[in-house]
Amino acid sequence: MLALVAAFLGWLFDGFEIGLFPVVARPALLSMLGPGGEGEVGQWMGRITAAFLIGAALGGVVFGWLGDRIGRVRAMSLSILCYSLFSGAAYFAAEPWHLGVFRFVAALGMGGEWALGVALVMEVWPEKHRPWLAGAIGAAANIGMVLVGVVAAIWPVTPESWRWMFLVGASPAVLTFLIRLFVPESERWMAAREAAAARPRGVAGSPLAEVLGGPLLGRTLVGIGLTSVALIGTWGSVQWIPLWADKMTAGAVDGAKATAHTLSALGATVGSLLAPILLGRVTRRIGYSVLCLVSLVVCAVLFRTQTEYGPVFLTLVCLTGATTAAFYGWFPLYLPELFPTRVRATGQGLCFNAGRIVAAVGALTSGQLVAHYGGYPQMGAVITLVYVGGLLLVWLAPETRGRPLPE
Repeated sequence: MLALVAAFLGWLFDGFEIGLFPVVARPALLSMLGPGGEGEVGQWMGRITAAFLIGAALGGVVFGWLGDRIGRVRAMSLSILCYSLFSGAAYFAAEPWHLGVFRFVAALGMGGEWALGVALVMEVWPEKHRPWLAGAIGAAANIGMVLVGVVAAIWPVTPESWRWMFLVGASPAVLTFLIRLFVPESERWMAAREAAAARPRGVAGSPLAEVLGGPLLGRTLVGIGLTSVALIGTWGSVQWIPLWADKMTAGAVDGAKATAHTLSALGATVGSLLAPILLGRVTRRIGYSVLCLVSLVVCAVLFRTQTEYGPVFLTLVCLTGATTAAFYGWFPLYLPELFPTRVRATGQGLCFNAGRIVAAVGALTSGQLVAHYGGYPQMGAVITLVYVGGLLLVWLAPETRGRPLPE
């Protein structure tokens, strides 16, 4: 239970980190760019988002590898400490590129924590609980995003007050000490380490080399592709919804940005919680196909029909959050099934976070598409066509439903 609580809190603060920038971005960038900087906000938003995604991708690989080497608990403590300290350091940013650097380094720890927490919890708890655990994993991060919206609604984020939000992001540093003191290490990992130590020298290879070669390479590549589809849809379009709401209302509706963010995150919490529980009853391929199809339809309705801020818009924002974030409850169910214990943290960390590099390209492209098409909804309508690719790609994925985690 302690492992689940620690990982749940880690994922919750991960979600806070992810949701922080879309709410803070516009006021922060306007304060740093000064008068006349409105036209550069979208470009800097794309650049900093891309830096964050690339950092998370690298962190997932580095900390995942570390977790397979020194243990899930010790590596997870280091990852949480990393993203906490450098999130707080963003308080001191004076230029947009400063903010990009701090977000990049903080993302290293955030990307690592996801992979390590998933590996730890899935290895510690019995097989029969895995769909519920996957839902809890997905919901935790989105609860963190809800907290961002709630905090921003109570204390509005303005060009004069945005810095204090990053200090809140530094608070999880305390969690690292509690994890090291009370959370037990994965027995499966310890058994796998002992088995590796008993092999003749030269037989046990590097975890990263193993997932990028031999029989696991195909699984790794398909896993990267599946996560890339979901991450592009989220980071290339959905994460821009609060900025769209802010621009749509032209500042005439107090809290429009925070409201849109909160409703999207609330929907995401429900979607990510229910997806593995409901879709765990069907094959993994069908489950992923359902997620892609529903996301494609809901995003098309939101981005292609809405022109005014109001109840219909906000309802669709909530539904969009639920459908597009449901993937993040499904991935903790599926990705651990692709890799044996000795390389699980490395493999699933690489799959999930390499997808962020692809999504970073989408984030950079999003800024250009906003400028090209002249608006956020037009850009979102184009980016979310990526779910069509997911409908095709999933049929190349291994079917693992009903099988125990590979040892």
